[in-house]
Amino acid sequence: MSKTNRVGSSPVRDLLALTARPEVISFAGGLPAPELFDVEALRTAFDQALSRRTLQYAPTEGDPDLRARVAERLTDRGLPTGAEDLVVTTGSQQALTLAVTALLEPGSVVAVEEPTYLAALQAFRLAGARVVPVPGDNHGIDPDALAEVVKRERPTMLYLVPTFANPTGRTLTADRRARVAALADRHGLWVVEDDPYSELRYRGNPLPPLAAHSERVLHVGSFSKIGAPGLRLGWLRGPAELLRSLVIVKQAADLHTSTIDQAAAAVYLGAGDIGRHIAGLRAAYRERRDAMIRALPSTLPPGASWSDPDGGMFVWVELPDGVDTGELLPKALAQDVAFVPGAPFYATTPNPSTMRLSFTTNTVPQIEEGMRRLATAFH
Repeated sequence: MSKTNRVGSSPVRDLLALTARPEVISFAGGLPAPELFDVEALRTAFDQALSRRTLQYAPTEGDPDLRARVAERLTDRGLPTGAEDLVVTTGSQQALTLAVTALLEPGSVVAVEEPTYLAALQAFRLAGARVVPVPGDNHGIDPDALAEVVKRERPTMLYLVPTFANPTGRTLTADRRARVAALADRHGLWVVEDDPYSELRYRGNPLPPLAAHSERVLHVGSFSKIGAPGLRLGWLRGPAELLRSLVIVKQAADLHTSTIDQAAAAVYLGAGDIGRHIAGLRAAYRERRDAMIRALPSTLPPGASWSDPDGGMFVWVELPDGVDTGELLPKALAQDVAFVPGAPFYATTPNPSTMRLSFTTNTVPQIEEGMRRLATAFH
């Protein structure tokens, strides 16, 4: 069996193709709102980058100016970082792939919170790793359950989205972060902290990244959710001895990430526009989140439950009485509305009654209309 045969296509990507019709209101993709892209500021940044003739090959580690800008921002968020601690990647998905390639062998064990980001599951399966789920609750992964899994399975890697997780929207508490980091230190466990959403906070106080607690944590970030996904810019922060291996893996993969995109991002971050832009995103997405939460009681059948995230992009829903959301999806598409069934986010035994809704892509009126269509499909 080939590697790709045991992985399969992304169900979210497949679903996005089905929802391309303009009349469909889609809560399926975890997409930023295109009308909120900071187009003019980015155009100015690209003009300045081009004037500097940044079209040549670049260092594999990444543009020095961009690494310095990202390091400053991480330090401001409670994770002391220097430019030398970072590798710029072609999106955060590549950062995850580099870590998988450098750290895992076929048969290696990876622990994940259940449910988890399905593209990460794809990466682990493509590497031939064995994925072991760890239960959690509304406060994130359960450290006691994780300790049992570490003792029993001896995983090489733990993968987490600890802040506004995809798909559940959960956030790992400060106490649990410290306990997870202590476990990693005690057992020599590598932790990959996937952190694309933490700056999209709509209420409450920010928490320091998990990587602030341990050098065993690789911190993965992205420009996709706060800037634009089309730029395909991400980064990985880690210890020097591991970064050397990651740079070699990246050289073999693509030599380096797009020079002009890196240079433009460095100019953009240096101009100070990103803070204003993120504040605008938070205000708009907060309204959209609130509109979806308000509509859920009248949309879902009695006995349903859902998350109430403090930030990010997603609401996680569980329907009652063993309802299979995969079977409900065609009925929703017939009403010109879409969601993602929850089953693909599970590493082993799925809960077919779950589903993921994304609130960022649509305006408040579109969300209200989409929820009315969902109610028709459900009832």
